[in-house]
Amino acid sequence: MSNQELVVLGQGDAAACCPGLLTAPLDEGQATELAKVFKALGDPVRLRLLSMIASRAGGEVCVCDLTPAFDLSQPTISHHLKLLRQAGLIDCERRGTWVYYWLVPEMTDRLASVLSRPAGEPLPDRAATAGAAS
Repeated sequence: MSNQELVVLGQGDAAACCPGLLTAPLDEGQATELAKVFKALGDPVRLRLLSMIASRAGGEVCVCDLTPAFDLSQPTISHHLKLLRQAGLIDCERRGTWVYYWLVPEMTDRLASVLSRPAGEPLPDRAATAGAAS
């Protein structure tokens, strides 16, 4: 394992809450940061892992319960979990031999706020904007 410091997205100066896509354009930094999170979610194995962790009763799950659900080696599962951690979607704690994982709800809340429109706001009228462009 390298001695490189892992940067957790969503922490630090860039953690200022991103505007929703319908309220204001993302700046370059926000788009770059969010793209890393969406890239982490863009893999089916990582998406399943996140779902398994998030839906677990009690809020946390041991890696020993995650690995058997996949036809992948333990190091491969650990790599996928590391990428989810680097994206700020999950966190973990070692307890003896095992590592326990849990969801970081602030990050999923942030993603939801970026992708949702403000409550009560109507959607743009596509027919009106399409007619104006003709």
